[in-house]
Amino acid sequence: MATDNNILFDGKPVFYRMEGNGQAVVLVHGFAEDGTVWENQIEYLKSKFLLIIPDLPGSGQSPMNEANWSMEYFAECIRSILDKENITKASMIGHSMGGYITLAFADKYPDRLYSFGLFHSTAFADSEEKKTARRRGIEFIQQNGAAKFLEQSIPNLFSELTKKRQPELVQKILTRYTNFVGQALVNYYQAMMLRIDRTQVLKNFSGPVLFIMGKHDTAVPYEQGMQQCYMPGLSYIHTLEHSGHMGMWEEPELSNVFLEEFLMHGQFV
Repeated sequence: MATDNNILFDGKPVFYRMEGNGQAVVLVHGFAEDGTVWENQIEYLKSKFLLIIPDLPGSGQSPMNEANWSMEYFAECIRSILDKENITKASMIGHSMGGYITLAFADKYPDRLYSFGLFHSTAFADSEEKKTARRRGIEFIQQNGAAKFLEQSIPNLFSELTKKRQPELVQKILTRYTNFVGQALVNYYQAMMLRIDRTQVLKNFSGPVLFIMGKHDTAVPYEQGMQQCYMPGLSYIHTLEHSGHMGMWEEPELSNVFLEEFLMHGQFV
């Protein structure tokens, strides 16, 4: 049975949904998304795992606050949720920015994770080229608003094949996520630009690490994803051949199988 919950974190409510039974698995959404980005995975995995799906501050049903956002800050938010639910150990899967947060959590609290996964994400810090692109994005948001920015950027997250075969899917995501407050997107971008390289986390983590990569991902290029896969002691490496940056929607069935296999094995390592 699904339950909707809130915690008070830094003076503001943070919404999270819980569904299913079994070992705890936290699903962390990315930039300009909320927990509903995982809806295909929730439906598939809830019969096997206890799923915890937060809306990060500034996303979905969680309002913005006045804090200085960072990947570490959001990791503390997730820790507070786990503490409230008396969950001492879980697995964690992060999409895109959610992967950066997962790495920050694994950096500080490795003993609280059975395993973790990077879904279209990277342990490398932003390159100067990436930072320049984010600064341009911030300028565009400040001048034109969040909706205009997302109308331009969201379609680029999908592969050309997806855009051609499933234009209704791209439109669905556009309709769902173009209501963001501009300042929230600016703050997320600034936090991502400041994040540190966490490849050492991959090398030091004792449990299994999952990598799901999109062959046509322009946000986290496939080649960059492959460069980090050899770093953990035990890696599960999967490629979504027809996906860009939104594999949980572009190839949901395959994504679900990859996640289930990894999470089941992670319980016993």
